[in-house]
Amino acid sequence: MRVEACVLTIAAAVTGVDVSQPISESAFSCLKRAGTAEFAIARVYQSTGYVDPNGAQTIKNARAAGIKYVDGYVFPCVPCANAAVQVRAAVDHLRSAGAVFGMLWYDIETFRWGSQSSNRAFIKEMVDEGKKLGIKAGIYTNYNNWATIVGAGWNYPASQGLPVWYAHYDGSASFSDFGAFGGWSRPNIKQYLGGHTSCGVGVDYNWYPAGEDAVDDVVV
Repeated sequence: MRVEACVLTIAAAVTGVDVSQPISESAFSCLKRAGTAEFAIARVYQSTGYVDPNGAQTIKNARAAGIKYVDGYVFPCVPCANAAVQVRAAVDHLRSAGAVFGMLWYDIETFRWGSQSSNRAFIKEMVDEGKKLGIKAGIYTNYNNWATIVGAGWNYPASQGLPVWYAHYDGSASFSDFGAFGGWSRPNIKQYLGGHTSCGVGVDYNWYPAGEDAVDDVVV
């Protein structure tokens, strides 16, 4: 009931889902019919240090279901390998599988990070490798995670043009709660509901205002 109420309040905006499990074409079709999956973001690299074996097919399934804007996200494993290797592995896997994605989002949340200085170097390497590979990328985080991991004022990704997708599970499809950090004065996407089951699959709900290009449909 809570999800239905939230969806009704955002009819004039753009809603989407992010997923960390394999999602079938039929499930995406169901989510699209429900009006909750105008865009989709699938996990394509796992925090265990390996390419997500389901990510490429999930992206292809979303496309096949008629979802136009489909991205991937990389949950890096800091102790596993250098950042560039992980970004390159994700991109190479998607390209070899024929999984067309618009952007990659780098998931920066508290999980096995090191010192702020080493964390900054790791994230910088992710950003720089993505640029070398010619992809569009962004950062998934929120104020608390960013402040803990790299310091609230560190702004290298923003200075390189990377947008921010932030998480705040307040059930509100609005940017009114956003406070500037990391060089970002305005976000691109908000993840406002987490850990829900819709159409028989687990999803998080995301939102951005209608008329804004928060996600990309670049063929990569």
